[in-house]
Amino acid sequence: MTQTLHMLTNPTRYLLFTGKGGVGKTSLSCASAITLCDGGKQVLLVSTDPASNLDEMLATPLRDIPTPVPSVPGLYAMNINPEAAAEDYRDRVLAQMATNASESERNTVREQLSGACTTEIAAFDAFVGLLADDMSTVDHIIFDTAPTGHTLRLLSLPKAWTGFLEGNDRGASCLGPHSGLKMQEARFQKALACLGDEKRTRIVLVARPDRSALQEASRTSGELAALGLKNQLLAINGRFRATKRDDPIAVGIERAQSSALSTIPVELSRLPSDEFPMLPFDMVGLDALRALFAPQSQASTIQEPVAAAQTTLPSLAKLIDEIAGGHKGLVMVMGKGGVGKTTVAAALAVGLVERGHAVHLTTTDPAAHLSFVVEGNMCGLTVDRIDPAAETKRYIEKIMSSRGRDLDEEGKALLREDLESPCTEEVAVFHAFSRIVAEARNAFVVIDTAPTGHTLLLLDATGAYHRQMTRQMEAVGPGRIVTPLMRLQDPDYTRVILVSLAETTPVSEAAMLQDDLRRAKIEPYGWVVNRTMAATGTQDPVLQSRLAGEQVQIDRIRRNLAKQAYILPFQAVPPVGIEALKRLSARE
Repeated sequence: MTQTLHMLTNPTRYLLFTGKGGVGKTSLSCASAITLCDGGKQVLLVSTDPASNLDEMLATPLRDIPTPVPSVPGLYAMNINPEAAAEDYRDRVLAQMATNASESERNTVREQLSGACTTEIAAFDAFVGLLADDMSTVDHIIFDTAPTGHTLRLLSLPKAWTGFLEGNDRGASCLGPHSGLKMQEARFQKALACLGDEKRTRIVLVARPDRSALQEASRTSGELAALGLKNQLLAINGRFRATKRDDPIAVGIERAQSSALSTIPVELSRLPSDEFPMLPFDMVGLDALRALFAPQSQASTIQEPVAAAQTTLPSLAKLIDEIAGGHKGLVMVMGKGGVGKTTVAAALAVGLVERGHAVHLTTTDPAAHLSFVVEGNMCGLTVDRIDPAAETKRYIEKIMSSRGRDLDEEGKALLREDLESPCTEEVAVFHAFSRIVAEARNAFVVIDTAPTGHTLLLLDATGAYHRQMTRQMEAVGPGRIVTPLMRLQDPDYTRVILVSLAETTPVSEAAMLQDDLRRAKIEPYGWVVNRTMAATGTQDPVLQSRLAGEQVQIDRIRRNLAKQAYILPFQAVPPVGIEALKRLSARE
């Protein structure tokens, strides 16, 4: 018997799933879509994540157009492909140019449309099209969104751009990438109204029953409410209850979750909520997704106890020792949301300080989880984040004091108006990232990156800047430049660490990220397989069943994917604070 769910009781036309990376947004959005289709509805499932894994979850190759999902009548799915959306957007903007425009003028506009900001706006434009009922033949449209920081940026664009475009009829220069948007202002307004209409849109906040995920869900709830998106529901995913009271690992997980839920933020406690159990298998394939809403069916999938594999992978301490031997350099920690990048980055930084080095630990993630993990102070460790608002203010002040220095008051006003564009934030964040990358010439810098999709957009900006600088140097003659991309490509300067869980989807996404990095001539140094159960000795049947699948993925990483791999065992109590991070990074 399927459980009664608040999220699917009188469902609105639009369901939008959001939350911290790795909490199960894709699993719940897929299971919701399948359940509605099994009830006779026509559903379109859309991923707005640049690093979507809908294809793997549904075992169906997807494109940027609605694609039928076999074995689920009525279900269509698609990925909003940022690159394809950007190319389509560029074509439409170029088509609006005068027929007598020169090739030079077209090339100039094409260059303006080559950055990450254009990619973001193009993806947003596709999102707006769906909110504008471009798919009126389906009963429901379900959005599986990117991790929180990226999604909040996407959802804030209607207000940000509408405010900027109001009364701006003179064609501000920063609208190069957005010159087609002025004509679609009414479409923006319609999208904003749809998102805020509780009769049409329901927001599902997905969280794991752990402190950091619940804190982020609370913050997200407040920011969404400030945007007018108040029809929210909380989904607690991965709730675990121990069946063996003498199993310290199982009991420890249950107690940690219960403790987190007992102190749930007040804002979240007021929301209607659904709870979903931890299942004994990976959420890949239609059978697994259907089981998510029918927990009693999981009993038949629990396997017999298996012996823990003897892994020969070295520990995190071994990786820290190797990095420390370089005495300085950049360490970039990357991976899918929810795999523990922040914990690994913090442990690497603390471990390097323990080995006698000064370290700057920072994050490019708009959701900024570092503050939840690195509690306390440590001599030699500097912790901060790239704050988009602060960096934008700094960038505007810099431009006004340089380019605006010799302008009259009217010219300064026009320049400042240009700089008030939301696009300026993307430029400012890239400049901050470049500045931090350069710091590693003289010390250790550890960057906890945003989840995969957001990081790929930042790397796109890095590549665009490199191409621009290279062309400029070719135009002025011989010279020597060192761009951020060149530093990322230098293995003596940068070590990229990919973090994954020993589960199918995180491993597949890390493998795709590795391929993307290699295409950019950036070679990952190694992988960290995080939160492995192999060494815990647990006898709990659910955890034992997960262990069997874990061993398959560890073998896949070791044999086929990673040049070097390291292992970080599961911690029953999340490692929060300097002392816990010291233990995580200590030599055995």
